[in-house]
Amino acid sequence: MSCHDKTGLAPFSQLLREFDVEIISTAGTLEILRQAGIPAVNIADYTGVPEMLDGRVKSLHPKVHAGLLGLRDSRLHVEQMQAMEDPWIDLVVVNLNPIEELVKDPNLTPDVLIEQIDIGGSALLRSAAKNFRYVTVVVDPAHYTNIMHELRAHEGSVTYLTRNRLARDAFAHTARYDRIIAEYLESVEPPPE
Repeated sequence: MSCHDKTGLAPFSQLLREFDVEIISTAGTLEILRQAGIPAVNIADYTGVPEMLDGRVKSLHPKVHAGLLGLRDSRLHVEQMQAMEDPWIDLVVVNLNPIEELVKDPNLTPDVLIEQIDIGGSALLRSAAKNFRYVTVVVDPAHYTNIMHELRAHEGSVTYLTRNRLARDAFAHTARYDRIIAEYLESVEPPPE
Protein backbone atom coordinates (compact mmCIF):
# COMPACT_ATOMS: atom_id res chain seq x y z
CA MET A 1 0.00 0.00 0.00
CA SER A 2 1.13 3.46 -0.91
CA CYS A 3 -1.70 5.95 -1.05
CA HIS A 4 -1.69 9.68 -1.52
CA ASP A 5 -5.49 9.66 -1.10
CA LYS A 6 -6.20 7.98 2.23
CA THR A 7 -10.00 8.04 1.79
CA GLY A 8 -11.56 4.78 3.00
CA LEU A 9 -8.16 3.21 3.58
CA ALA A 10 -8.73 2.22 7.22
CA PRO A 11 -11.96 0.19 6.75
CA PHE A 12 -10.60 -1.41 3.59
CA SER A 13 -7.38 -2.37 5.38
CA GLN A 14 -9.30 -3.66 8.39
CA LEU A 15 -11.19 -6.07 6.13
CA LEU A 16 -7.91 -7.23 4.61
CA ARG A 17 -6.62 -8.01 8.10
CA GLU A 18 -9.79 -10.03 8.78
CA PHE A 19 -8.68 -12.24 5.89
CA ASP A 20 -5.17 -12.49 7.42
CA VAL A 21 -3.59 -10.31 4.73
CA GLU A 22 -0.18 -9.00 5.74
CA ILE A 23 -0.04 -5.35 4.74
CA ILE A 24 3.24 -3.85 3.54
CA SER A 25 3.22 -0.08 3.36
CA THR A 26 5.23 3.02 2.63
CA ALA A 27 5.74 5.45 5.51
CA GLY A 28 2.89 7.95 4.99
CA THR A 29 0.28 5.25 4.51
CA LEU A 30 1.77 3.21 7.34
CA GLU A 31 1.21 6.10 9.75
CA ILE A 32 -2.51 6.23 8.89
CA LEU A 33 -2.83 2.46 9.30
CA ARG A 34 -1.10 2.48 12.67
CA GLN A 35 -3.28 5.37 13.88
CA ALA A 36 -6.29 3.20 13.02
CA GLY A 37 -4.76 0.28 14.95
CA ILE A 38 -4.13 -1.78 11.81
CA PRO A 39 -0.86 -3.73 11.87
CA ALA A 40 1.36 -3.28 8.84
CA VAL A 41 4.99 -3.76 7.87
CA ASN A 42 7.12 -0.85 6.73
CA ILE A 43 8.39 -1.42 3.17
CA ALA A 44 11.95 -0.77 4.39
CA ASP A 45 11.63 -3.58 6.95
CA TYR A 46 10.16 -5.87 4.29
CA THR A 47 12.94 -5.28 1.75
CA GLY A 48 15.74 -4.78 4.26
CA VAL A 49 16.69 -1.56 2.46
CA PRO A 50 15.94 1.85 3.98
CA GLU A 51 14.14 4.53 2.01
CA MET A 52 16.77 6.37 -0.03
CA LEU A 53 17.47 9.57 -1.90
CA ASP A 54 14.92 11.74 -0.09
CA GLY A 55 12.17 9.20 -0.70
CA ARG A 56 12.88 8.70 -4.40
CA VAL A 57 13.57 5.00 -3.79
CA LYS A 58 11.25 3.02 -1.52
CA SER A 59 9.50 0.18 -3.33
CA LEU A 60 11.82 -0.36 -6.31
CA HIS A 61 13.21 -3.67 -5.07
CA PRO A 62 13.38 -7.20 -6.57
CA LYS A 63 11.67 -8.71 -3.53
CA VAL A 64 8.63 -6.52 -4.21
CA HIS A 65 8.50 -6.80 -7.99
CA ALA A 66 9.31 -10.52 -8.10
CA GLY A 67 6.46 -11.06 -5.65
CA LEU A 68 4.17 -9.19 -8.03
CA LEU A 69 5.40 -10.42 -11.41
CA GLY A 70 5.98 -14.10 -10.69
CA LEU A 71 3.77 -16.60 -12.50
CA ARG A 72 2.24 -18.83 -9.86
CA ASP A 73 1.82 -21.70 -12.35
CA SER A 74 5.44 -21.59 -13.57
CA ARG A 75 7.63 -24.19 -11.88
CA LEU A 76 10.72 -22.07 -12.55
CA HIS A 77 9.14 -18.97 -10.98
CA VAL A 78 7.93 -20.94 -7.97
CA GLU A 79 11.38 -22.50 -7.46
CA GLN A 80 13.12 -19.14 -7.76
CA MET A 81 10.75 -17.52 -5.26
CA GLN A 82 11.21 -20.43 -2.84
CA ALA A 83 14.99 -20.24 -3.19
CA MET A 84 14.89 -16.54 -2.35
CA GLU A 85 12.32 -17.22 0.40
CA ASP A 86 10.20 -14.39 -1.00
CA PRO A 87 6.41 -14.48 -0.80
CA TRP A 88 3.95 -13.68 -3.55
CA ILE A 89 2.22 -10.32 -3.39
CA ASP A 90 -1.45 -10.67 -4.34
CA LEU A 91 -2.75 -7.12 -3.97
CA VAL A 92 -1.41 -3.65 -4.72
CA VAL A 93 -3.22 -0.56 -3.48
CA VAL A 94 -1.54 2.57 -4.85
CA ASN A 95 -2.79 5.96 -5.82
CA LEU A 96 -0.35 8.50 -7.15
CA ASN A 97 0.32 12.13 -6.34
CA PRO A 98 -2.40 14.26 -7.97
CA ILE A 99 -0.25 15.57 -10.83
CA GLU A 100 -3.35 16.81 -12.67
CA GLU A 101 -4.05 19.26 -9.84
CA LEU A 102 -0.40 20.21 -9.50
CA VAL A 103 0.03 21.28 -13.14
CA LYS A 104 -2.88 23.73 -12.76
CA ASP A 105 -0.74 25.85 -10.43
CA PRO A 106 0.55 28.82 -12.47
CA ASN A 107 3.60 29.06 -10.20
CA LEU A 108 4.65 25.45 -10.77
CA THR A 109 8.20 25.01 -11.97
CA PRO A 110 9.60 21.98 -13.80
CA ASP A 111 11.89 21.26 -10.84
CA VAL A 112 8.95 21.09 -8.44
CA LEU A 113 6.97 18.89 -10.81
CA ILE A 114 9.87 16.52 -11.32
CA GLU A 115 10.20 15.99 -7.56
CA GLN A 116 6.49 15.08 -7.38
CA ILE A 117 6.62 12.41 -10.10
CA ASP A 118 5.86 9.03 -8.54
CA ILE A 119 8.17 6.41 -10.05
CA GLY A 120 7.83 3.57 -7.54
CA GLY A 121 4.05 3.84 -7.35
CA SER A 122 3.73 3.74 -11.13
CA ALA A 123 6.05 0.72 -11.26
CA LEU A 124 3.97 -1.08 -8.61
CA LEU A 125 0.77 -0.41 -10.54
CA ARG A 126 2.24 -1.59 -13.83
CA SER A 127 3.77 -4.75 -12.32
CA ALA A 128 0.51 -5.68 -10.61
CA ALA A 129 -1.60 -4.88 -13.68
CA LYS A 130 0.69 -6.90 -15.96
CA ASN A 131 0.18 -9.94 -13.73
CA PHE A 132 -3.56 -9.51 -13.15
CA ARG A 133 -4.07 -13.26 -13.57
CA TYR A 134 -2.82 -13.50 -9.99
CA VAL A 135 -2.67 -9.95 -8.62
CA THR A 136 -5.39 -7.43 -7.82
CA VAL A 137 -4.42 -3.81 -8.44
CA VAL A 138 -6.40 -0.93 -6.94
CA VAL A 139 -5.70 2.60 -8.08
CA ASP A 140 -8.87 4.38 -6.92
CA PRO A 141 -10.42 4.42 -3.44
CA ALA A 142 -13.82 4.35 -5.17
CA HIS A 143 -13.13 0.66 -5.90
CA TYR A 144 -12.71 -0.35 -2.25
CA THR A 145 -16.40 -1.05 -1.61
CA ASN A 146 -16.77 -3.40 -4.59
CA ILE A 147 -13.56 -5.21 -3.74
CA MET A 148 -14.69 -5.61 -0.14
CA HIS A 149 -17.93 -7.19 -1.38
CA GLU A 150 -15.97 -9.59 -3.60
CA LEU A 151 -13.59 -10.54 -0.81
CA ARG A 152 -16.53 -11.39 1.42
CA ALA A 153 -18.41 -13.24 -1.34
CA HIS A 154 -15.39 -15.26 -2.51
CA GLU A 155 -13.70 -16.09 0.80
CA GLY A 156 -10.89 -13.58 0.44
CA SER A 157 -10.48 -13.69 -3.34
CA VAL A 158 -11.19 -11.27 -6.16
CA THR A 159 -12.59 -12.67 -9.41
CA TYR A 160 -10.58 -12.83 -12.61
CA LEU A 161 -13.00 -10.47 -14.39
CA THR A 162 -12.62 -7.87 -11.66
CA ARG A 163 -8.82 -8.22 -11.64
CA ASN A 164 -8.85 -7.73 -15.43
CA ARG A 165 -11.03 -4.60 -15.19
CA LEU A 166 -8.86 -3.18 -12.41
CA ALA A 167 -5.72 -3.85 -14.46
CA ARG A 168 -7.19 -1.90 -17.37
CA ASP A 169 -7.99 0.95 -14.98
CA ALA A 170 -4.43 0.90 -13.65
CA PHE A 171 -2.87 1.04 -17.12
CA ALA A 172 -5.24 3.85 -18.13
CA HIS A 173 -4.35 5.72 -14.94
CA THR A 174 -0.58 5.45 -15.44
CA ALA A 175 -0.93 6.41 -19.11
CA ARG A 176 -2.97 9.51 -18.17
CA TYR A 177 -0.45 10.35 -15.42
CA ASP A 178 2.48 10.13 -17.84
CA ARG A 179 0.59 12.11 -20.51
CA ILE A 180 -0.05 14.97 -18.07
CA ILE A 181 3.64 15.08 -17.14
CA ALA A 182 4.74 14.98 -20.79
CA GLU A 183 2.30 17.73 -21.81
CA TYR A 184 3.42 19.95 -18.95
CA LEU A 185 7.12 19.47 -19.72
CA GLU A 186 6.43 20.17 -23.39
CA SER A 187 4.72 23.45 -22.48
CA VAL A 188 7.55 24.94 -20.42
CA GLU A 189 11.19 25.80 -20.89
CA PRO A 190 13.46 22.96 -19.82
CA PRO A 191 15.16 23.51 -16.48
CA PRO A 192 18.76 24.72 -16.67
CA GLU A 193 21.56 22.20 -16.37
